[in-house]
Amino acid sequence: MTTLTAGGERAWVGLILASRAALSRVEAALKEAGLPQLVWYDVLLELAREGEGRLRNKDLAGRMLLEKYNLSRLIDRMAAEGVVERVHDASDARGAAIQITRKGRELREMMWPVYRDAVAASFASRFQEEELKALSALLRRVL
Repeated sequence: MTTLTAGGERAWVGLILASRAALSRVEAALKEAGLPQLVWYDVLLELAREGEGRLRNKDLAGRMLLEKYNLSRLIDRMAAEGVVERVHDASDARGAAIQITRKGRELREMMWPVYRDAVAASFASRFQEEELKALSALLRRVL
């Protein structure tokens, strides 16, 4: 059995708190710019990565950090804004796929500079490049 050392506990708490703080700063920057929440960017990015800009509900849900019921409500709000649409999925007779719209692609492009700059200011700028490489390598062990 593996035991949790005091150092392990401190590192874990630090990781969670740092993540929350950084994400909070990114969310604040998006809000200040009059843009939607970061989760909208994540949905739009996952859809845009697909050749047709389309994913089945269950595939999108598997890539997101939200519970399925939250994703459904989120997609409803995004569809109401015209940034995604539900389309028939010939490969899944039971459901629809979610597809990014042109408006959704434009929104993602508008959000990216704000997101990028907030990550740079609230996270990356606090480390030297070598430290970022080392941190990245360390965190890959958890994945």
